[in-house]
Amino acid sequence: MAESWDGNLHSGSHSDESYRDSLHVEPIYEAFLCPLTKEVMRNPVTIENGQTFEREAIEKWFRECRDSGRRPTCPLTQKELKSTDLNPSIALRNTIEEWTKRNEAVQLDKACRILSPGSPEVDVLQALNHIAHICQKSRSNKHVVRNAELIPMIAEMLKHGSRKVQIKALETLCIVAEGDDDNKDVIAAGDTIRTIVKFLSREHSQEREEAVSLLYELSKSELLCEKIGGVGGAILILVGMASSKSENISTVEKADKTLQNLEKCEKNVRQMAENGRLQPLLTLLLEGSADTQLSMASYLGELVLSNDVKVFVAQTAGSALVDVMKSGSKQAREAALKALNQISSYEASAKILIQAGILPPLVKDLFTVGINQLPMRLKEVSATVLTNIVSSGADFESIPLDQDHRTLVSEDIVHNLLHLISNTGPAIECKLLQVLVGLTSSSTTFMNIVAAIKSSGATISLVQFVEAPQRDVRMASIKLLHNISPDMGQELADAFRGTAGQLSSLINVIAENNGISEEQADAVGLLANLPERDSYLTRRLLDEGAFKIVVSKVVSIRQGISRGGRFVTPFLEGLVKVLSRLAYILEGEPEIIALAREYNLAALFTDLLQMNGLDNVQTVSAQALQNLSKQSRHLTRIPVVPEPGFCCTIFPCLGNPPVITGLCRVHHGFCSVKDSFCLLEGRAVEKLVACLDHANEKVIEAALSALCTLLDDGVDIEQGVSVLDDADGIKPILEILRENRTEMLKQQAVWAVERILRKEEIALEISGDQNVGTALVDAFRHGDYRTRQIAERALKHVDKLPNFSGIFPKIG
Repeated sequence: MAESWDGNLHSGSHSDESYRDSLHVEPIYEAFLCPLTKEVMRNPVTIENGQTFEREAIEKWFRECRDSGRRPTCPLTQKELKSTDLNPSIALRNTIEEWTKRNEAVQLDKACRILSPGSPEVDVLQALNHIAHICQKSRSNKHVVRNAELIPMIAEMLKHGSRKVQIKALETLCIVAEGDDDNKDVIAAGDTIRTIVKFLSREHSQEREEAVSLLYELSKSELLCEKIGGVGGAILILVGMASSKSENISTVEKADKTLQNLEKCEKNVRQMAENGRLQPLLTLLLEGSADTQLSMASYLGELVLSNDVKVFVAQTAGSALVDVMKSGSKQAREAALKALNQISSYEASAKILIQAGILPPLVKDLFTVGINQLPMRLKEVSATVLTNIVSSGADFESIPLDQDHRTLVSEDIVHNLLHLISNTGPAIECKLLQVLVGLTSSSTTFMNIVAAIKSSGATISLVQFVEAPQRDVRMASIKLLHNISPDMGQELADAFRGTAGQLSSLINVIAENNGISEEQADAVGLLANLPERDSYLTRRLLDEGAFKIVVSKVVSIRQGISRGGRFVTPFLEGLVKVLSRLAYILEGEPEIIALAREYNLAALFTDLLQMNGLDNVQTVSAQALQNLSKQSRHLTRIPVVPEPGFCCTIFPCLGNPPVITGLCRVHHGFCSVKDSFCLLEGRAVEKLVACLDHANEKVIEAALSALCTLLDDGVDIEQGVSVLDDADGIKPILEILRENRTEMLKQQAVWAVERILRKEEIALEISGDQNVGTALVDAFRHGDYRTRQIAERALKHVDKLPNFSGIFPKIG
């Protein structure tokens, strides 16, 4: 004996010999062994001296002799040979083959008895080694293994308790399956594929590698592709392995090749797309049959894609899908539209679709009526895609829709959109309103849309959508109206005069208490942009209870009760501006004055001046305080001095007027912040002076205008100057005059300085400031008529002009 039972183990091993003996293997005869390889010969040949060798081994020996420059010799005798002819030893070969078959039959029979879950690990490993060895020797042996019903037994070893056995079983099954479809079918029977897939998630890389190698081999059979893909999670795991950076290269390549084989089944392609491997689906979409293309486009429309994938799909298949929109059947167009709906929902991919020419067929589908029109459900998809496209922020003025070079913002196109909005169902209404929202959100297309809305006379129709029962339609309409309100404030105010329903709907939105939403910010922003001096609209809002709601919302935000994310600032800005409407119609309106007192508006706006960082809130609050302060001289309670009595006529010493305390220095009456809106009593002067140092000119203008009400005709101007002086307000006003930042600020500052200089000690102090004099001279030379006149008077106060100068006639 010279070799173990499988031809691989070394002779002399006691354990191997005992295992061989236990298999009742026939002994290996010395004649069977090649003297060079010491292995059983497969193709024995005889040389001229009668010695027998394995053909491959002796040919190698002769080649080495020749390469070394020696004459050929016999490896055993070392004698030179006259010839290197080789004579096949057919009889010996047949004998060896018969011996091998008997030996293998015994070994396979023993393997059948050994392959069971309870067998020792070493025995099972040796049995699996033998099966693998004999299958590698010839394809016919694979048939023998199948006929011996060993394949299910090997598969059962995948559940063995030993990891080594499991790995060897995977390896053996791979060898058994290679190039034999019948064996693959046997392996795939039952639940074996599911068991193999489980190994893909194992911790040890060797298990994963053997499992993916086996699946790759099985996937070469087209009949098994669907079964492999049908195992839950199989494709997901394979996709992960194919893109893994941590797996070894061999495993990654096998996983990728397995997926390529699985692409033969459309169901698998869908699963791959679902798990981020889009290329197979896109390939079928571009190159498959018409039915396959339709199927892939339909499925693409159902997928939830990441943004990166949307860009990839747009680049790969965008043009093809647009072509289907132009010329495909209705069924194909529906599938393409749904796919485009998915892809277009990301800005970057939407821009790629625009370059692919999506806009012309999209708009055509929306506007076409008659026999060729799309069903309404598909027009809804078209409207959704158009909404996505518009949201990309592309330059729509430069994208022609037809040969007439009309664009999406051309007047007649916008008119058609407005007409379609008014004559379709809520779903399309909502999407087309969102299209207009997108176009009015862009500074480049805003004016085109506003002009088209004005020329179409559709303002009233758009306002009516504020009452829509569908929340998304209402939200879109409010957003659109808010967008256009800066340039269509009066038109919208006129439209809201028609019925009470729309205003009520807006107020109800503002009153909601589910946090602060974008819809609330848009609703109050819309109202804030309507003409603030429209007393009729203000009274309508008053009748609807709007101001009570607005005050409660402002107070709630100021106290930190209401909290919101990114919409809290625009919401508060809108609330404050709506509330400031009351300050514009106080004149001769006892009811409005009573309401302003009830809500203590002067104190509220004074408090809002402190909201640093919210420039619009500070500006509007200062403007409101200006309007409120103008009413203070009318609302202050002037004390009544009693008529002198009879005794006072006899005794004049008794006729001295009584001393009255607590009077306002500026208004000479009893003032309060709540009842007369007095800036002094409300401690607003210091806060307004602080705003004069603001970086925003609008805030400065509003604050200065409010402070100027202390210097108005009808109040004690000298005391007003003293109040400003006490609040350190004169210096910043002079600074504004010197800086000459805007024309409005220059005019305000010249007016205020002229009033301040009426107080002699102030004028005396300022007369030495050359910068003030220079600024006044500049205003005197370059200002408008009124400013020059006021500057002239100011220069007289500081003796820069003689008092008899009369360059400008005095005007009221």
